[in-house]
Amino acid sequence: MEQQEYTNSDGNGVIVLTPTGRLDITTAWQFRLKLQECIAKQSRHIVVNLGQVNFIDSSGLTSLVAGMRDADKARGSFRICNVHPEARLVFEVTMMDSVFEIYDSEEEALAGATQGAA
Repeated sequence: MEQQEYTNSDGNGVIVLTPTGRLDITTAWQFRLKLQECIAKQSRHIVVNLGQVNFIDSSGLTSLVAGMRDADKARGSFRICNVHPEARLVFEVTMMDSVFEIYDSEEEALAGATQGAA
C-alpha cells in the first residue's frame, strides 16, 4: 500500500493511502489498522485513493466506515477518490456513495481535504 503525505495551503498535513488489489476479509483488517495509525500519529485528514482496488466486500466497506468515524472523532476529514469502476458498483448498491465524500480524482480530494474541519 502506497502512502504519501501532502501539506495543504492552510498548513495541515493530508495523508493519501493507495491500497491495491482487493479490499476484502483478508486485507481489510490490515488496512483498518493502517488508517488508525495514520489518523492517530500522522494526520487527521485522510484521502483514500481506490483507483487500484478492483474489489471491495463488506469487510472493506466496514474498514472505510471505521476510518471515516476515526477521522471525524479527531475533527479531521476523510475522502475517497478515483474509485475503480468495478468497486464503484459496491458503493452504489449499498448506498455508501451517499455516506462518503467521493471525488473523481486525487487532486479534487486533496483540494478541500481540510476545509470545514475544525
